Amino acid sequence: MKPESLRIAIAAAPGRRGSSNVAAPPEGAEAALGRASGIAADDAKLHVRCWPADPGRRPFLLVHGLSSNARLWDGVAAALSAAGHPVYAVDLRSHGESDRPAAGYDTATAADDLDAVCAALDLAPAVVAGQSWGGNVVIQLAARHPGRVASLVLVDGGWIALRDSFKSWEACAKRLRPPDMDGMAPERLRNYLRHGHPDWQPWAIDATLASFRIDADGKLERRLPIPEHMLILRSMWDDPPQPYYPDVAVPVLLIPAGDKTVDPSGLSDAEVRPYPGADHDLHAQCPEELARDLLSRS
Repeated sequence: MKPESLRIAIAAAPGRRGSSNVAAPPEGAEAALGRASGIAADDAKLHVRCWPADPGRRPFLLVHGLSSNARLWDGVAAALSAAGHPVYAVDLRSHGESDRPAAGYDTATAADDLDAVCAALDLAPAVVAGQSWGGNVVIQLAARHPGRVASLVLVDGGWIALRDSFKSWEACAKRLRPPDMDGMAPERLRNYLRHGHPDWQPWAIDATLASFRIDADGKLERRLPIPEHMLILRSMWDDPPQPYYPDVAVPVLLIPAGDKTVDPSGLSDAEVRPYPGADHDLHAQCPEELARDLLSRS
C-alpha cells in the first residue's frame, strides 16, 4: 500500500534554530500505512516517510545510503509497522524528496540532521538502522547524540573506511565516481534493475528509480548531483566510522551482505549476523527477514 503523502512543516530543532513545533496530522492520517512529512533541519527541509503506530512502542528510524532514498526501506517499514512500532524513514539532504541546500554534504552534518529530525518529532530513543553510508551516519548519531539511540543496526555499512581500500583519494574518487546517468530513459534503468535483481519485488525497483527525477523531456536526472555525491564520498574518506566506535554505548547489530567480513573491534556490545548471498541493498532484496532482525533489537 502506498503511504499517504502529507507535508508537515516543523521548526528547526532546539539549539539550532528556534524551537520544535510539530503540526498535528489531519484526522484519519493515523490509519494510513504511512505519511510523508517535511522536517526543517538547519538550512534544509527534510522529507520523512512515517508509519504511525502505538507511541508507547519502541520507534524505528531508518536511514538510506549514498545516492539512495527512504523508499528503499518501505518493505522493512511495512513489516515493522505491522508489528505495532512507529517507523520513520528519512531522506537525507538532496536525496529523495528532501531539499538541496548549498552545503552540508558530509557524514557529520547528516548525523546532525538526524538529531534535528528526532528533536522535531520528539522521538523516544529509537532502534536506528543505517544502510551503506547510512550506517556510517548512524554510528556518528549514536556517538555524538547518544540520547537518540536505543540500539543500532548496521546494514552492509557502518564500517566503510575507504582508506583501507585505496592508496590515495585520487584513486578512490576515480573508482567510485558514479556514472553519468542524467538523460537516460527511465525504462532503460528499470530493465537494467530487473535483470540485475530478478528477486526484487516491483516496489523495490520503483523505489530505486525514485533516486532520480524525471525531467521535462521524460529523462532521468539525479536528485543528488555528482558534485555533491563526491563531497559525501570525500567525507567518507576523511571521516571513517571506526574512531567513533568507543563512544557508541548501545548494542550494535552488524549485518554484512554476501561474503564480506566485518571487524567490530572498538564496539562495546556488538553482534555480527551475515547475510550470505545477499545484495548490498539487502533491505530491498529481503525486507521481511531484515525486519525480523530489526524487531529482535526492540
